[in-house]
Amino acid sequence: MRPLRPAATSGLAALGREFAKFGTVGGLGIVVNLAVFNLCRTVTGLPVVRCSVIATVVAITFNYLGLRHFAYRDRDKSRRSRQVALFAAFSAVGLVIENGVLYAATYSFGWDTPFENNLFKFLGIGAATLFRFWSYRAWVFKTLLPGGPGGPGGPDDPGGGPDHGDPSNSTSNPAAYHPETTAPPP
Repeated sequence: MRPLRPAATSGLAALGREFAKFGTVGGLGIVVNLAVFNLCRTVTGLPVVRCSVIATVVAITFNYLGLRHFAYRDRDKSRRSRQVALFAAFSAVGLVIENGVLYAATYSFGWDTPFENNLFKFLGIGAATLFRFWSYRAWVFKTLLPGGPGGPGGPDDPGGGPDHGDPSNSTSNPAAYHPETTAPPP
């Protein structure tokens, strides 16, 4: 087995840190989601899935603030209205996934005890989280590109100059793969 290259290990470490931050916000979001869900279920006479949708909306709002200001605070902030619209759209898909699991368990299979409600709510959250992690990092909280607006070395960077992490800067990463000048790595 070949050892991982330094660039690959640093990329995995960065992904691990990102997932940990996302997980921290998401974990707190799960607590908010389940707390609001159970409070709504016990205090109001609303149906289970309606309480779940309310709890999901509250958790989505909490998660946006946590992701924007903690997990992805270093990401592109130049198009905030576009970001909020994409976050809302992908969150709506996650809401359907999450509450679809609970709906199917409750109304298709008749699993409607408080324990079963919480179990399938939790499983729905898990399924929706996988979708949300992918969509938020790929579409909503995009990575800043070196030299781009708001990115390192770009017009908004007070330091200016070349970015030391820029793959085109061969002094910062001599093993960088440049398809136009080098053969692909073995």
